[in-house]
Amino acid sequence: MTARLSLYEKAEQELYKLDRSVKGKFYDFCHRFRQNPDHPGLDLKPLKGDGRVYRAKIDQCYRALLAKIGIDGAGREKWLVVAVRHRKHVYEELSVAINRITGEIEFVDLSVVGQSVLQRAGMTLTPAEQPDVTDEPETTAPVPATAEPADATPAVPQAEPLLADVSAEDLRDLGVAEQLIDLALAVTESTELDALVSGAPLLTKDILYGLAAGLSIADVRKEITAPVDVKLDESERQDLDAALARTTVTTIDDALKDIIEEGDFRAWKVFLHPAQAKLVDRRYSGPFRVSGGPGTGKTIVALHRVKHLAEQLPPGHSKPILLTTFTKNLTTDLRARLASLLEPDLLARVDITHIDQLAARVLNENTVAGAGKQRIYDNVALNILRQVLLELDEKRWDAEFLYEEWEQVILGQSLGTRKAYFDARRAGRGRSVSRPDRAQIWKILEQFTTRLDKEGRETWGQAAERAARFEMQRAAKIEQRQEYKDEIGGKDLIHRDDSSGMYYLGHRYKHIVVDEAQDLRPAHWKMLRAMVAPGEDDMFIAGDTHQRIYDQQVTLGTVGVNIRGRAARLTLSYRTTREILNRAMEVVNPKSDQITFDDLDDGTDNLDGYRSVLRGPAPEFVRCDSWDDELAKLATTLRAWRQELATGGADGKARDPRGNIAVCVADREAVNQVMYYLATEAELTVAELTKEGVKGDGDIHVGTMHRFKGLEYQRLAIVGARDGVIPRASVVQRYRDTDPRRLAREELKARSLLFVAATRARDTLRISWYGKPSPYLPR
Repeated sequence: MTARLSLYEKAEQELYKLDRSVKGKFYDFCHRFRQNPDHPGLDLKPLKGDGRVYRAKIDQCYRALLAKIGIDGAGREKWLVVAVRHRKHVYEELSVAINRITGEIEFVDLSVVGQSVLQRAGMTLTPAEQPDVTDEPETTAPVPATAEPADATPAVPQAEPLLADVSAEDLRDLGVAEQLIDLALAVTESTELDALVSGAPLLTKDILYGLAAGLSIADVRKEITAPVDVKLDESERQDLDAALARTTVTTIDDALKDIIEEGDFRAWKVFLHPAQAKLVDRRYSGPFRVSGGPGTGKTIVALHRVKHLAEQLPPGHSKPILLTTFTKNLTTDLRARLASLLEPDLLARVDITHIDQLAARVLNENTVAGAGKQRIYDNVALNILRQVLLELDEKRWDAEFLYEEWEQVILGQSLGTRKAYFDARRAGRGRSVSRPDRAQIWKILEQFTTRLDKEGRETWGQAAERAARFEMQRAAKIEQRQEYKDEIGGKDLIHRDDSSGMYYLGHRYKHIVVDEAQDLRPAHWKMLRAMVAPGEDDMFIAGDTHQRIYDQQVTLGTVGVNIRGRAARLTLSYRTTREILNRAMEVVNPKSDQITFDDLDDGTDNLDGYRSVLRGPAPEFVRCDSWDDELAKLATTLRAWRQELATGGADGKARDPRGNIAVCVADREAVNQVMYYLATEAELTVAELTKEGVKGDGDIHVGTMHRFKGLEYQRLAIVGARDGVIPRASVVQRYRDTDPRRLAREELKARSLLFVAATRARDTLRISWYGKPSPYLPR
């Protein structure tokens, strides 16, 4: 009889750790098993602990552990590979069950639990295979260190359980795997808990870490258990076949080889947690916003939302879905991630573009050939404004203040007349201006824009505002046509509404998904709102105002995007370790200051309850004697990191260092210095992070903090984190006495920038400086 074979997610994680030769033998094993699971060479035998769990021989040293699920419609046996282990670590006490909360299959393995915990819980482990002296020598890869029992030292008998205030019934009701309940209650310290959850099902891991972090049972139920509760009846709790359909598995085929060879970091970048899945599949009556701190999965939720919407599309070749974000390099990353989720034909139905590119496309469609303007960046426009002020001998207003007044108030609210500017709200601008002040400001900025127009130039802010006006005019025409059709019954417009006809006029998109929403300009939002018809599932918005590193203040309700009653906040970080997160939180939420963040509407946002389910080493803070000393110490660290990743380090997971190590530089002028030193003095290969994405193919990525927005690295070093750079001394000096409220905004932006940079690290974070450290660094 042939078999259908699937791979449990935890088994896929184990395969990442194994030597390439063992992976190759596993692929061969899968081929043979699918052809005939009863082949004598596979030595398929049930274990004693759970009759549904079997072990089969991959080679002399390694075994596959499988669960027998049932028979498919073609008469093939359905099997699930639940683990790949060295034979020394295959025990009889393995079990497969259906979680009473999620309805998914759970594989429970006690071999990773410390011996002291097992003894306190009254448990022992029995090897599934006895040593055989006739076995061939073990010439395959060494056994990963993580497969050994984590703790062989007896615990102090008097130690109080870590979860002393929790009962077995509490854990059972929350969804902890039945086999791990007694063990969880026997744990007395965090290292034992880490060992226990390392092999635990995902829901159990989240629950136990949440309780250990101090959450109440009610909070755990609300934030972790309730979002994934599928309400099973008793019969459904026994149906493995139905549970398999609810479980994250991978079909074993040739495509799996590429995924496993790339390692678990790629898999993590598109992994959707069960608690997030309900946000993806739900129907919304209008715009929906998901917020949350770094690593909580906002981007991943947005990507899976795109996938869900694409799979609901009727057949066709149009692009009715827009996926957009603020910068080009973020767009490149989103495209790569989405390509791993969608088949090519569905990926082709999604328009993936950054917001300024989208605005430029609108302007090109509405501009006569040859009449377009050169678009310039803000620093170029600011120099032109400085020249205008110099010619006017204007000393009362500085160029930075006037430029931001123009960007945020005049362009942000599409104010086309002086009267409109006189009547405009200036919420969040800090420095107040009188009516005579506004008259003078308007006159100066009028001369500035006239200068730009004469030179055939425009800023990206101007481009966004013009594009928004064009799209709003288009939306108004669509609405007028619809009203006319409703009035006359649409008979004389039937031929015009054929999508192949020249008279067709409709909204550009059916669905719009926005990532890093906190950085978009008000004009961007007006343009997007006009591009999609208001209604069901029109806009899906992901963002976090704690990560706003560009000074774009916007209230979504004022630009036509109503999210009231349609919002959710993610609180669990699946990227950044608890140790990194706790220190990064001190940057934006210091105990000594009262700092508030908006929620992209009229309310405030916070990071209450924000925490990580991951553990790792504490961040390293390095004080240096000089810039040269800082560079030399950085090079030493990078060499060590590179070696550890290439050889597997303490966790036994060998990884390609390329793209997994990065250096984040606080000061733009220092980027070239860092790259030059690493390439010439340290003989390391580097690649620069630019607005266009990664430039070069070096192992180590180097860029400013702004360039790291939306990206992740397993190991990250931040250099130059000193006072005078974070925050910039020139900014502090400019506004300390003249505009305290503006200074507070600038300091908030600098804090957010450091927060964003620190939370780009997944496993390891190192921050260094010379001289006086940044005042925002945790004490």
